[in-house]
Amino acid sequence: MSSAESQSEGFVLLPVQLPPLPSCPITAVHEIRVRRNVPKLPTEIDDRSLFVKNVPVDSTEAHFRQLFASLVGPGRFEGIAFEDERKSAVSIDPAQAVKLAGFGKKRKRAEQEAEERAREEEVARLPDTWTRRLRKSGSSAIVLLADEKSVELVLKAIKKANKSKKYPVWGEGVSDDFSELGSQWISAHLQLSRCDKVATQKSVHAFFNIFNRKEKEAQEMAKRLRNEPDEDGFVTVTRGGRAAPANKNEAEEAKQKMLDRAAKKKSETTDFYRFQLRERRKAEQAALMKRFDEDRKRVDAMKEKRGKFRPET
Repeated sequence: MSSAESQSEGFVLLPVQLPPLPSCPITAVHEIRVRRNVPKLPTEIDDRSLFVKNVPVDSTEAHFRQLFASLVGPGRFEGIAFEDERKSAVSIDPAQAVKLAGFGKKRKRAEQEAEERAREEEVARLPDTWTRRLRKSGSSAIVLLADEKSVELVLKAIKKANKSKKYPVWGEGVSDDFSELGSQWISAHLQLSRCDKVATQKSVHAFFNIFNRKEKEAQEMAKRLRNEPDEDGFVTVTRGGRAAPANKNEAEEAKQKMLDRAAKKKSETTDFYRFQLRERRKAEQAALMKRFDEDRKRVDAMKEKRGKFRPET
């Protein structure tokens, strides 16, 4: 993305100096693009957050904390959420949607179950084999600042740095205890890849316990959906064996429910428009006229028959 395209999208360029390394003894400049955070779905922290694009691949929260401290001083940076961290979502159980309907009534029990399942998933998670994660090239992040004034100060400081050509140094001020990249990083990864057999086996067993539980819940929910018609009276077609036949009373109750639902739906759509009301009145009037003509013919026939009657003498 060129500078003109960045400015047209509301971005301001924040060049940072990448210090030389033994493997690459050259000072390079990396351009980070910054603008106000304007998501499609507004949140409460939009006025004090920034959208950052093209973050360096070795970015961490400590790096950005020192970067913003060099621009506007310490105390204004609160946190950062990288793109890969924002997209990672917790897996939802198949029966979660059913349980959410009665969440208000059984809130305490639901919270306890959620905590227990969170502990189970934590045990099922395999040990991390990397001491430090790399970011995808060109990825983005959301920076959270202390207040809205801090956003203004950061944007002004970036413009000032562009005018003076005094760019902040990437990684300057970061603690030396922070895990480094390079050969040490690869060596640590090779060591962590040889996980403890007992711990790995425990995680695998916990994972399959969770998997079997979710699979069982999905099957139970599918059985319930197989026998429950929706608002239109249709039954959801799901995979699985045929359900056991219902007894006579259950069949009659289900049929009566469907008839009541159909009658209710039909009554809701009756006389919805004005022309429907006119047509209904015309039909009622025509029916009355037809019955009147039939009754009159019947009376005339009775009179005629009675007039021809001759008593015996």
